[in-house]
Order: sequence, then structure tokens, then C-alpha cells
Amino acid sequence: MGKVSIGLRGWRFDEDEVFDAEGELRELGKMEPDTRQRIVRLSAFIGEPCDACFLEHGQADVDQCNVGAVIYGEPLGEVLLCEDHEADFLYWFREDGGSEFKGETELRDRFHEWFMKGGRAPEGYAGLEHVDEEPDRIPDAPERAGEIPGLEEELEDLDDDDIEALDLDLSEFDV
Repeated sequence: MGKVSIGLRGWRFDEDEVFDAEGELRELGKMEPDTRQRIVRLSAFIGEPCDACFLEHGQADVDQCNVGAVIYGEPLGEVLLCEDHEADFLYWFREDGGSEFKGETELRDRFHEWFMKGGRAPEGYAGLEHVDEEPDRIPDAPERAGEIPGLEEELEDLDDDDIEALDLDLSEFDV
């Protein structure tokens, strides 16, 4: 089995760690803690606006924002970006000091500061070329309020003891 992205590009997971033999999402309790945390966090971002677009347009014009397509950073310090702004993040990270925050939750705040001060990738800056191995099997980009099939139901069924035992922070969810 290989590495896969789920819902958004960026974070990659060992396929056999997140999916069972039938290709269904494993129960959260059967995932490693880091994987479980990332899967739960990821579900909060599917269908949400790009951070950079939101910084440009604000809540009042959130409909002008592109839906995020890629996620970078660590849980609780994620940066969600659309395809138009991914190159800005990659430029900042590779060329303008962003790598200093690799693995740190403050990555999001530092990128936001750089972006708000007018930081942008130079015209024509090459981002990443994403190669889809099986493009016919890739679902369409998520709409606002998208979800990871099976995860939302499992989260809704968790009681407080389960949430505590799994060490989950569900403060951003309506469960």
C-alpha cells in the first residue's frame, strides 16, 4: 500500500493505516494517535475557504474565497490554501524564511503575517506539480461543508468518555 491524500492534498497517510481491507475508513480508535488527530482535523477543513483568500476578502465577502484544496503544517497550525495561493505559501516556505517554522504550530500565524504584509510569490513562480496516479478515481473538489464519508457519523456517535479516551479536540465541530 502507498501514501494517499484524503479530501485535500498536502497531508499524506499510509493507506493501510487509514483504510480497512474493504477500502472503508478505519474506526478512529484503530488509528495511530497522530493519524487520528490529522484525520479529525482534516475533516474540519474540507470545504472551507482558503486562508489567503479569506485574508484578502474577509468574512463579509467569504463567497469570493476559493475553497481550500491543499493543507500544509501541523495540526492546530494548519494553512489551508486554494490552487491560486499555493505558490505563495511555497515561495514563503522555500525562499523567504517559512521553513524556519517547519513542524511548529506557529507556521500558520507567520504565513498569515507575511501574506498580510503583501508577501506573494513572484510572477511565474513554480509551485508543485501534482501528479494524480489514477485521475478517474479522484473525486471532484469538495464543496463548502464537505466531509469524509463515515467520519462524521463516527464523530456524532462518540460520547464524552470516547472523546477523552481518543484524546480528540472536537471544539471546531458541531457534534
